[in-house]
Amino acid sequence: MTDTRAAAAKRWGDLRKRALSAAILGPAAVACIWLGAEPFTAMLALAVAVLAWEWVHLCGRKIRALPGLAVPLVVLAAGALAVLDLHLAALGLLLAGFVATWAVARHLLGAIEQPAWRLAAGVLYIGVAGIALIALRHDTEAGRANVLFLFLVVWASDIGAYMAGRLLGGPKLAPAISPNKTWSGALGGLGAAVLVGGATALAFTPHASFIAIAAVATLLGMASQAGDLLESAIKRHFHVKDTSSLIPGHGGLLDRLDGVLAAAPVAALAALALGYGRVLWNWG
Repeated sequence: MTDTRAAAAKRWGDLRKRALSAAILGPAAVACIWLGAEPFTAMLALAVAVLAWEWVHLCGRKIRALPGLAVPLVVLAAGALAVLDLHLAALGLLLAGFVATWAVARHLLGAIEQPAWRLAAGVLYIGVAGIALIALRHDTEAGRANVLFLFLVVWASDIGAYMAGRLLGGPKLAPAISPNKTWSGALGGLGAAVLVGGATALAFTPHASFIAIAAVATLLGMASQAGDLLESAIKRHFHVKDTSSLIPGHGGLLDRLDGVLAAAPVAALAALALGYGRVLWNWG
């Protein structure tokens, strides 16, 4: 009995901290999404600044001076262009900023020192997702529905994977990258993404096709889980457990938003293909 209790305590030891953090951060994010593009953009700018700080810190640099300072400067500048609906210019700035950050880092850190490309990679990793989220929310017709759908699906996938993986266990999904993730967790996460995505989409469009909703929710759920695995690979590369200790139970903001960073560009591409003013599940 003692061993069983100890195993359960180890399995669910971080649940309370996770729940408290989610109870604080989740409603704040939803409120910013709901209230409009301006509050959401302000929240996103703050999040991007923190994400850039965590990335630079992972690379062993400081954000107060070059080359570390280049990461937040380039990403925030590209975000400003995206707010002005200059999305192609924003993406071009990110590419140019990536090359410039790499060049500056190589010059200051050494000719072929590995941290040069690692530091520059943060420009694209954070910046592309930031531009995608701005483009999605600044659609005045469908932005609220699409961004809320995206966030709720990603959160549902994360929570569903956590719960199913802890409860069911089973074969490992990618033991070389993240030994704690299981196939049962992945499937549980996708199931939760479809259920929550379905409820969210039907609240906005009651007569929408559930097949279309489920397909989009599954796509975004898979992208979110791929982002989670990518973040695990990044942390393994940097030999750290968490990107920071900013959020109790979750680690850093990069740990919390890894799924969003991967799913947002997918959602933005889908929205671009569908056209302005259409929700992600409206294929008709």
